[in-house]
Amino acid sequence: MVQSWLLRWLLGLMWILPLWMDVMSDKCKALNTIKDQLNITLRRKYMKQNFPINYTIQVRYEEVLRLHNISRLRNEEDVELMHLQGLWLTVTQKGIKKILQVLPEKHPTRHKYLTGLENLFRMYEQYGTLLSPGEEEPPDSIKDIWERLSETDYQGWRSVTPKSLLDNCYRTMHCLFKECFSTDGNYDYCNILHWRKGKRTTPPLT
Repeated sequence: MVQSWLLRWLLGLMWILPLWMDVMSDKCKALNTIKDQLNITLRRKYMKQNFPINYTIQVRYEEVLRLHNISRLRNEEDVELMHLQGLWLTVTQKGIKKILQVLPEKHPTRHKYLTGLENLFRMYEQYGTLLSPGEEEPPDSIKDIWERLSETDYQGWRSVTPKSLLDNCYRTMHCLFKECFSTDGNYDYCNILHWRKGKRTTPPLT
């Protein structure tokens, strides 16, 4: 009886594993496409040079997701990687929408950059749904953030530059999806020192 159950389980695993690996591969391809569009040259051109000097927009405190926020949440009880990945996606999409809201229809950043970037995140969202089917109750710390992201009488607004939102997105993406970007496993993308010029946590990849 036990052997029969085990055999069925193994056969099921052999059937679903290749499908799961294909989805993982597609997910990483989608993230690497996003990475290419978030390179520093494009971020600087479209998110800094195309805006007035010191231009800022108003966002919620929770919409500024930085490496230290990721580190703090990882220490919270019951918070798993998939919760943080979902939060990253939601915060990024909200940030892009906030920037689009202040841009005129014919602004070059809108039609040459942000609209395409927004579509890439929508495509990635499909792979995230395939990898995490069903609804799971998030831990309290994550649930609190979701609630603050939708509060109608929110008070914790802050001013940030449009570029800083995508800078944070780029860094936290590497931290939360390391398996899609690191070839040798030695890079600590979650360490702020990795992103400081001349202070990388490991030698450059060759």
